[in-house]
This record gives sequence, structure tokens and C-alpha cells, in this order.
Amino acid sequence: MSAPMEKKPGFKNKSFTPKFWKPGTPAPSERLSEERISNDTSQEGSGSAIIHNPNASLSVEQQRQRLPVFNHRNNILYLLEKYSTVVIVGETGCGKSTQIPQYLLEAGWAAEKWKIGVTQPRRVAVVTVANRVAEERGVILGDEVGYAIRFDDCWDEQKTKIKFMTDGLLVREMMKDPLLSKYSVVMLDEAHERTLHTDIIIGLLKKIQKKREDLRLIVASATLDAEAFCDFFNQNNTKDRSKDTAVIFSIEGRMYPVDVHYSLDPLPNYLTAMVETIVKIHKSEKSGDVLAFLTGQDEVDHVVRLLIEHAKKIPKNEEKMKILPMYGGLPSSEQFKVFERTPRFTRKIVVATNIAEASITINGIVYVVDCGFVKLKAFNAKTGTESLVIVPTSQASAEQRAGRAGRIRSGKAYRLYTESDYETLAANTIPEMQRTSLAPVILQLKALGIDNVLRFSFLSPPPAQNMVRGLELLYALGALDDGARLTSTLGLKMAELPLPPMFSKMLLASGEFGCSEEAITIAAMMQIQNVFFTPSNQKVASNRAKRKFSVEEGDHMTMLNVYNAFIKYKKNAQWCHENYLNFKGLTRATEIRQQLVTLMKRADVPLVSCGDDVTTIRRCITAGFFPNAARLHYTGEYLTVRDEHTLTIHPTSVLYAVDPPKWVVFGEVIQTSKEFMRDITVIESSWLYELAPHFYNFGTDREVAVKRAKLA
Repeated sequence: MSAPMEKKPGFKNKSFTPKFWKPGTPAPSERLSEERISNDTSQEGSGSAIIHNPNASLSVEQQRQRLPVFNHRNNILYLLEKYSTVVIVGETGCGKSTQIPQYLLEAGWAAEKWKIGVTQPRRVAVVTVANRVAEERGVILGDEVGYAIRFDDCWDEQKTKIKFMTDGLLVREMMKDPLLSKYSVVMLDEAHERTLHTDIIIGLLKKIQKKREDLRLIVASATLDAEAFCDFFNQNNTKDRSKDTAVIFSIEGRMYPVDVHYSLDPLPNYLTAMVETIVKIHKSEKSGDVLAFLTGQDEVDHVVRLLIEHAKKIPKNEEKMKILPMYGGLPSSEQFKVFERTPRFTRKIVVATNIAEASITINGIVYVVDCGFVKLKAFNAKTGTESLVIVPTSQASAEQRAGRAGRIRSGKAYRLYTESDYETLAANTIPEMQRTSLAPVILQLKALGIDNVLRFSFLSPPPAQNMVRGLELLYALGALDDGARLTSTLGLKMAELPLPPMFSKMLLASGEFGCSEEAITIAAMMQIQNVFFTPSNQKVASNRAKRKFSVEEGDHMTMLNVYNAFIKYKKNAQWCHENYLNFKGLTRATEIRQQLVTLMKRADVPLVSCGDDVTTIRRCITAGFFPNAARLHYTGEYLTVRDEHTLTIHPTSVLYAVDPPKWVVFGEVIQTSKEFMRDITVIESSWLYELAPHFYNFGTDREVAVKRAKLA
């Protein structure tokens, strides 16, 4: 598979409409017409109109009993009594996420002081599953059933018995209570995603189980290497299987057949092909909602805009399209719209990132369109930079995406790549632990009292180089001392903030600089994506609006200007629309900022403002992001100061297409055709030596010796 490309001369400026082939049917020929594909109604997936919930007329109890997991209720409870760890492999739709926690509650696992903890890798999944369980139990969300996600809590210390949370929140809870003394059962749902925090929890729970024999663990997923998990948690070192402490249990799902269709030829641009395929489905296929998978928020917003433009042209007497985006950066109120019922004669089109791959279930989906790519973090240990890279998805993810179409009736999955491309995909996605910066992992493990992180029990051990780089970064930031122990003044406070280490250092240092109010605002704004939006037919006007807020000091200061203006105009949605600003994202930033203010007070950082002193704010940013410093090379590109790695300013930066500054610090790297810096602030070179003399050497004997060695 290859990344999206520009049109080649051979296409003669014609619109390249994707053509699909269903494996098992006669081989495609050159004369295969689009009409034959788009009008073929003999294949499975073209049934009658769908109903939002086929069991909606039944009572809640009857609906629960119709789920496949219900027949295994007693088996699961029996295994949990006998084994410390139960690995449950349940196909999508079996009801494991919503029902198993309730079975545990009904069986008395949450009696007296005990709680049942359930983790999900994504925020939206936590909230939706908690809402559903509370609804089934007929209780107010936040009482018997509650949830906790970053910057949002809805649970009660005394009343809550089932607590849903992100895996990162459970790690933070372990910092306060290392043995999880309030939990009788912990359930790790969607464990196959193998996020950084999921792998940390897995290693920590193995240690906890050695101290707490009464703690029970359930590892659940739709697609999972069950044997690996079972072997990892099995405390039995003998050949006697009767002494095993972990067991595997499988639950059948209620999946309907899904016809998979591949593109006949490689596509020059999967975004264009995505729009054309969705339009073709809407015109030619019978009723049923569509779920489309893309790599990130920018792609989702782009495709949504194109589809909305098409939807406006649909005649009044034809079926309408309701187009909805879905990604992690959306406010909760917007995310929940994908679960709402659509009016009659309206087809719902959900354009999503891989957040919709397994973590959430959207009722009514019959057709899936898969771009074949995913955006993943990738850490380069040689340069110390972490990039977001668009790469081909894995076969496991492709199957998971296709399975979204088989929940309510037989469906169809359209893959925007050829079958031969599918055969070359990796079987599984590489765990995040093995391809990301380990500085946050080390910081949290140290805060939990695990000094020797190299001997920590990882399910998938990370590369040694990544571990060394993580230790170096934390030492440079002042979180670790010369003995690689957590510093009590700074390191512990950094571990308590739910932000990456560089942001944590910036915030904690802001009190000394006298600009903590501004630093908190910048940190909150950096947690949202695409503050500015650019409609395809209004690029000139949107660029003009962006220049109103842009300053020569860079992106962080520009974001500060945007937020201050948003508050000045009383969070007005119309004002945001007129200035091409993301109202939903800015609203989310205000919520995050308020949470950060609370955390800063808890860390005893004084809340002070430096007013219009831009230099002070930039120096504060440099104090946190000095490892990400770069200088302008005579070629016009930038080289990182520490490793001389080549980078370029991202086109979305306010510093793009202006006279390039000589020295900058950046927040992250995006890798597409080149490696681009994003979230950039202009700095003075002298600040690096002043604020991080232990990290940089300017004019010293050592620097001179290094330069002479290079020249030699």
C-alpha cells in the first residue's frame, strides 16, 4: 500500500471513481462497468430497512437476556471464583462490556466497601458504556454506576459500585492506592488495543495479584491473543494444569455475514475515493447507515465538508444524508450525536477515526468504508523525536472495522485498497509500548515506587534505546536525580499532572516565571486539534481571519490570543463562525483549563499573570520544551540542536510562509511527505544555555572539541 498521491498523467484529469471486487465472484475484467457494481442487489447486505434497536419494544431485562453473553453468566462467575484471571474472548455484539460488570454486581462482588473497576482505552467508550449500564439498572449516572475520564468525573466515593474509567485514570488511581484496596474485580476491556496505559496496567496488576490473592482480573476483547495474556498472568510454574491461576473463556457473538469488497486498482487519493464511494453507496444501496474510517481529525473534517456539500444538492424527494464526524477531540455532546436516531428517509453517515473501530458501537451501521490507513505514534530513539505517522493498518484492524457492518443484519465492507495489498498487511498492530516515547511510562512507574524500571514485567518489552532516551529526557527535565530516582520537589508533581512531561514541566515552572495563568491557557489549547477550520471554498477568507490572531512569536502565543478573544466575546458561537474558529474545540479548552487550574492549586503553584510580557511566556515554554529545540539551516530547513535531525515547519503553523526564525522549540512532529514541526514558538538561542545548561553546551571546551572532531 502506498500513501495518497497526486493524480498521474495517465488519468487525464478524469475523476478516478473506485471500483470494487468481492472475492469469490468471477474475476474482474477490463470491461466491468460501474453500473454492474453499484446496482448489484443480489449480494448479502441489501436487505430491508434497518431499525435503530430491534429489541426496543422489549423490557430492559428481556433485551439483556437476548445477548449471547447471558447464556454464559454462571460460567463466567464460576471461573472468577476459581481463577485469579479470566481472559474473555467475546466477539463484537456479545454484550461483554455492558453485562459482565452487572453480573459481578448482582453476584455480590461489590458488597460492602468493594467496587468493580472497568477500564476502556478511550474517553467516549467510557461515557457511552457507563450511560448504557446506568440506564439498564435504572439508576442515575454517578450513583451506583459512575465514570471517570481525564478532566471529567461523574462518580461518588460512597455510592458508586461499578466505576468505568480510562486506563490512564486507573494508573493514576494506583499512585494513591498501589494495591487497589477498594476494588474486588478489575476488568480491562478492549485490551487488544494495547495502549501505553493498558500495558502498564497489565504489568502492575500482575505485581498486585502477588500481594492480593483476593483480587480478580478480567481481560476482555473482541480480538485478542488470548494465549499470550493467559501465559503472562498464569502464576503456576508447574506442569500441573489444575494449579493454573489464569484461564481463557470464549463467547460467541451475534455477527451477521459481511461481504468484503476490494478496490480493483490502487487509488491515487483515498480521500477523494472515500467521498465517491459513500455517495455511490447512498445512491445505489438500500437503507442502512454508513461508517467510514480515516486516519485523523483533519481528514475527517475534510471529508465531512465535502459530503455536506454533496448532501445539499440532493433533491427533496430523495433520501437525505446526515453526516457526522467522530474523533476523540470532539466535545462529548458532539460525540453522542452519532448514537442518536435519524429521521425517516435519512441515512446516517459517520466519518470517524479508529475510535469507532472497537471502543464504541454505533447502532444501524450496515456499510463500512475503510481507507486502509491509521495514524500511529512512532518514536525515533536515534533522534529522540516522536512523530505521528500515517501507516497501513493491520489485518486485525481491517477485520475489526469490517465487523462493524455485521451488528444488526448482513452488511458490506468496502476497502479502498486491493486484495493483494491486504495480504501484505501486518497481522497485528505493534503495541504502543514498543513504538512510543517511554518518558511518561517511566515517570508513572517511578511515582508508583518501581525504581528498577528495566526489570518491570512488560507484556511486550520495549526497545532498550527507547528506555534510555526516556530516562535521559526525564533527567534533563529535572524529574529524576543523579541516581535515577524521582525528585520530590518536581518529579512527583510532574507525575501527578495528566499531561506529557514537557507540558508538566512548563506548567510547574510557570509560577517561578510569573506567567502561570498564560501557561495554563496554552496547555489547555494544545490539548485540542484544529482550532482554525478552512472550508474548501473559503480559503482566502479563513486565512485572512487566522491572520487576525497570528503573531510572529509563533503558534503557542497565537493560541493564547485566540483563547483570550474567545473569552472576551463571551464564548459566542456566532463570533467563532465568523472568524473560522472551532467553537466546539474552544469550549472543550475552557473545560480543560478549569481542571488544570484545580491541579495547579493542588501542586501549590501560584496563579499569576504576566500580562503582555510575551518574552516571559516564551522563556517559560522554553523551560519545558528545550529538548525540542531546532535552528535554521542555510538550506532553509531546520536541524534539531541536539541531534541535527532535519525538520520543516508544518503548513498549518502561523510561521509557515513567513521569514523563518533562526531558533524555535516545537511541540510535536508530523510525518507525511516530510517530517514537519507543529506547535512552534520562536526563541533566543541564549535561553537554551541559560535554562538548560546541563542539556546544551555553547562556547564550552567540550563543544569546541566536538566541532573539531567533526571537521577532522
